[in-house]
Amino acid sequence: MDEVKTKEQQEDAMVEAAFEHLVDSYLQTKHRKKVDIIRKAFNFAKHAHRGVRRLSGEPYIMHPIAVAQIVCSEIGLGSTSICSALLHDVVEDTEYTVEDIENMFGPKIAQIVDGLTKISGGIFGEHASAQAENFKKLLLTMNDDIRVILIKMADRLHNMRTLGSQPANKRYKISGETLYIYAPLANRLGLNTIKSELENLSFKYEHPDEYAAIVKKLEATENERNTVFDEFTAPIRTQLDAMGIEYEIKARIKSPYSIWSKMQTKHIPFEEIYDILAVRIIFTPRANIAERNECFNIYVALTQIYSSHPDRFRDWITHPKANGYRALHVTLMSNKGEWIEVQIRSTYMDEIAEKGFAAHWKYKEGNTDTDNDVNDTELDKWLVTIKEILDDPQPDAMDFLDTIKLNLYASEIFVFTPKGEIRILPTGATALDFAFSIHTVVGTHCIGAKVNHKLVPMTYKLQSGDQVEILASRGSMVNRDWLTIATTAKAKSKILAAIRKEERALRIQGEERLTEFLEQHELVKDTANIDKLCRLHSFAKPDDLYLAIGQQKITLGNSDESYLKGKNQNRTWNRILSFGRKKTDPEKAKKEATEEVKYDKKKPIILTDQGLSTTYHLATCCNPIPGDSVMAYQDPDGTIYVHQLQCDAALRLKANSGNRLYAAKWDMGGERQFVVSVKINGVDRVGMLNQITQVVSQTLNVNIRKLEIEARDGIFEGLIIMYVHDTNEVKTIVKDLKKIPNIKQVTRV
Repeated sequence: MDEVKTKEQQEDAMVEAAFEHLVDSYLQTKHRKKVDIIRKAFNFAKHAHRGVRRLSGEPYIMHPIAVAQIVCSEIGLGSTSICSALLHDVVEDTEYTVEDIENMFGPKIAQIVDGLTKISGGIFGEHASAQAENFKKLLLTMNDDIRVILIKMADRLHNMRTLGSQPANKRYKISGETLYIYAPLANRLGLNTIKSELENLSFKYEHPDEYAAIVKKLEATENERNTVFDEFTAPIRTQLDAMGIEYEIKARIKSPYSIWSKMQTKHIPFEEIYDILAVRIIFTPRANIAERNECFNIYVALTQIYSSHPDRFRDWITHPKANGYRALHVTLMSNKGEWIEVQIRSTYMDEIAEKGFAAHWKYKEGNTDTDNDVNDTELDKWLVTIKEILDDPQPDAMDFLDTIKLNLYASEIFVFTPKGEIRILPTGATALDFAFSIHTVVGTHCIGAKVNHKLVPMTYKLQSGDQVEILASRGSMVNRDWLTIATTAKAKSKILAAIRKEERALRIQGEERLTEFLEQHELVKDTANIDKLCRLHSFAKPDDLYLAIGQQKITLGNSDESYLKGKNQNRTWNRILSFGRKKTDPEKAKKEATEEVKYDKKKPIILTDQGLSTTYHLATCCNPIPGDSVMAYQDPDGTIYVHQLQCDAALRLKANSGNRLYAAKWDMGGERQFVVSVKINGVDRVGMLNQITQVVSQTLNVNIRKLEIEARDGIFEGLIIMYVHDTNEVKTIVKDLKKIPNIKQVTRV
């Protein structure tokens, strides 16, 4: 009994210490000091969550305190947000209501808590459509009060920091959701520090070995980077001191996730990542010099010390990024022959870059906790765009989620209208995207464009600095092919809206024609007859049938009448059977058998030789082999598919279908062989092909299925498709191939 009491006292002391740290952090901010209401919210939440524990075993109240701490210290919000963070789980997890919150803490805190309650668990619910529907709710709350999404971001960050207590399948699910939705959203809101941590934590839990390897290499090369940093910045410090500037110079080290992503996309090892180190100059503005002018003064001073790269200068001050980021970026050649990027910012620009534009949002209702007044035009524009899409939601919730995600992470280009107005678009945007950015009517009637006074098709990909004039015609109409041309969320949503509008009209026409046909042949328009016609013409639902009739893809005639009246029914059904609709399908039978199999989600599925033949399938999108980090996914038919953790399909599944995921581990006997592809390139010479085949076939005794080599202008590229037992064999092959003289790159694809 005494031990229990002692533990309770220790836990109470831990909780009180965490809360006092939160109060101390708040008192150090510039916000008005409303400690009483924060303490009131803490006591209320502590009472509401009394006796409840997290999976880690600690009292549940530690989570709201941690979220409030992030909201205060890492995002920079004030007492309203801190109180809302402390109370964010009360309505969902306890018997208290939003009305109770409003009575005790006022309408603003109640509104934020209500917004958090509506989206709590929603985007990560049991069904994909429900997740996307709640993502819509989340974005709608952003439009009302962006503090809702900022607190939700803090909630997600703390959950990621404590993810180790979750089972493997939950870790995959939550990490996948974080990478797919929350990290891009943090990027869009300018929460750079949080974005980077979310990415790194997701990477750490999904690929622990790769994460550990990169961290180890970063630690091993730290002294070397410090030397480069000190030598590179020494003359810069001298120059800035002479200019009388108050400044701080920091080393920015590329994050493990960013390094790994570049290794994956470029197919290069850690040693060939040359932009791990960047330099950040943060200066305190002087009263008599504008921030913009000071940035350029520093830039000019730097170019007098080092040579600058002509194509790698970025002016994010004149044209800030859509998330509010402002800085000058210049890449300089060091005395050691290395290109090093230098970022020049004021202290205020740095705060915006790290904590986000949204932290300085000018709340439009009630009192605000923030003293800063910033130009939030670009963020406002983005929220308006989101609102437009939400006002015309797509029928497929997952398509909606993918459409929104298109622009969360996109790099940006600046293009000009004929009158010289600037438009910010994502990299890769087309002339059609530009047309929709001007106006929906301009977009829907677009036939092409003039870019820099030259005629181009709507598929033309724009470059920064292009001046664009859209050519439109009333005769031009939207079609589904445009969806492959458009890249922005706004353009895609408007194209889909136009298509749906047209299809609605065609469905009405189709239904009217069907009604006329039935009346003409004295048939009843009821569910039974419509379902019969759907089966006859192989449509899943009546709307599809109406659309096909409206589009005149189907013309109702004698065969339809005969079928509905029961004439020649056998012949009709024979025709249907001949298409295999009622035949016994071995694959379907196997799926039905598999559907009955239930797995324990807390335990990994063990991948064996026997199971691979009968129970689960290797996904063809990524072709995993023993040794790869993998997960399992059970589709609605019950079939289990095994994916590599980092394949694109797996990323989408982790974000959208978390309840169907399982951890998976290899336990193969070593007899089965798997197909793997390896890409090679290098400098061509006589005997190269012979050496490659010797290494693969003779030295390692690996069976080659296919070998393609193409040489041009002294450079060759090749693809080897072979049979291996596991990733260890692939690593050995790659290592030995790299030893061949003149081979420059060997990567598994």
